[in-house]
Amino acid sequence: MFTGLVEEIGRVESVVKSAKSASIIIKAKTVLEGVKLGDSICTNGVCLTVTSFDSSRFTIDAMAETMRRSNLKNLSPGDEVNLERALSVGDRLGGHIVSGHIDGMGTIEDYEREDNAVWITVGTSPDILRYIVQKGSIAIDGVSLTVAYVDDSVFKVSIIPHTKDVTTLLRKKIGDKVNLECDMIGKYIEKFLGAKGNAPVKKDIDLNFLSENGFA
Repeated sequence: MFTGLVEEIGRVESVVKSAKSASIIIKAKTVLEGVKLGDSICTNGVCLTVTSFDSSRFTIDAMAETMRRSNLKNLSPGDEVNLERALSVGDRLGGHIVSGHIDGMGTIEDYEREDNAVWITVGTSPDILRYIVQKGSIAIDGVSLTVAYVDDSVFKVSIIPHTKDVTTLLRKKIGDKVNLECDMIGKYIEKFLGAKGNAPVKKDIDLNFLSENGFA
């Protein structure tokens, strides 16, 4: 699990693609402190496993499903990515609970400055927007943010100077794709209510029931 508080901006060193997957090498520093093989590092919001590393870089493998659902398929050497190590027990949860299992992508549609902040408008599909609520949490490329506006086609967040300095969000261009992970609570509630609503109706055992099922 992650918090959505980016620890550093890494830089893509190489991308080796196969038919549907890819092996990506990323230069970094902070997230390599204490790293071990098999550790998880959230990369642009995607939970990925460290398969090798040295003092200045690490390698991750992105499978076909990850490439289909995320903007990792668009990465090239020199691109910057948001990085965060997995949450340790006892750490402060300064953002919100982020799984690193993204729901899909959105498109940056507009930037608008307001005093010391910048509003970002992101367009995305209805199946993602259904889980986005005003004043709720959203992770954009792994950055924990509060939703300030949402309608049936876009949502908006406001970026403070600190977030601008420590993430890649305001380095992107209009039209760029970003990874989105909605707050998981809504998805679980929907699943539980849906399962309950679809459960078969139990019938009382009486003569009619026994007769219908060949017992009488």
